[in-house]
Amino acid sequence: MIWQTSRFALQLARPRVMGIVNATPDSFSDGGHHAGAAAALRHCEQLLKDGADILDIGGESTRPGSPPVPLQEELDRVLPVVQGAVRLGVPVSVDTYKAQVMQAALDLGADIINDIWALRQPGAAEVVARHGRCGVCLMHMHGEPASMQLSPLEGDAVPQVLEFLQHSAQALQGLGVEKGRIVLDYGIGFGKTVEQNFALLARQRELLAAGYPLLAGWSRKSSLGSVTGLAVDERLAPSVAAAVMAVEQGAHIVRVHDVRETVAALAVWQAMQAQRQPPAVSLSF
Repeated sequence: MIWQTSRFALQLARPRVMGIVNATPDSFSDGGHHAGAAAALRHCEQLLKDGADILDIGGESTRPGSPPVPLQEELDRVLPVVQGAVRLGVPVSVDTYKAQVMQAALDLGADIINDIWALRQPGAAEVVARHGRCGVCLMHMHGEPASMQLSPLEGDAVPQVLEFLQHSAQALQGLGVEKGRIVLDYGIGFGKTVEQNFALLARQRELLAAGYPLLAGWSRKSSLGSVTGLAVDERLAPSVAAAVMAVEQGAHIVRVHDVRETVAALAVWQAMQAQRQPPAVSLSF
């Protein structure tokens, strides 16, 4: 598979690591650590040294209960970082659901729009369709960040998530967006119970039936804390384990905070993969 983005045709024959750049003061995991363009760009450079294939820049926290950020404030946080990051030689993704932020970032040379709302906000799908080249990641979210964990999804999450993602991708293709530009994210922690999140991981290959590459975003999520008892800043080991399991279950991209450790773990997984032998063929006459 190839993910076509504005400037790069990203080969997905091996798993790709998307490094998270939170240009926010209130992210659930590292809020304020990289706020400000200079600090965020230093973090971008470090993530690339650590082995990131993609940089994902966000200016609004989407943790449960988080309030929306005013448009101008998000623009002020994100655009200076994008302007610097597009010079670093890798695909640059912008994590936003606002059409105006999408357009401004694409005008600066961003490669990918990563939208937790799957382009359901006014004007968002039209921005992506009109651009004609950018990659896009469509995520499943039940409800909205301010209240999504108060009334999580009911029933078997897997078929509901699959149906939503298929419909979202097909609708976008109906606007003229080529299939090769689209990646799907099943939205760990976005309006789902702990059990549903792990069911999505265990049955992740069912989501491949949609016919698009998958992105998995388990890094430091609260479900990992629920099963380990670890605080958000102690979830390195479970985050890396979840990333490797997601890749084992068919994910093409993992979105992570801890790039160096994830890249190292995936190198071990790839070494094992290289030694796997195809099943012996039994011939009977």
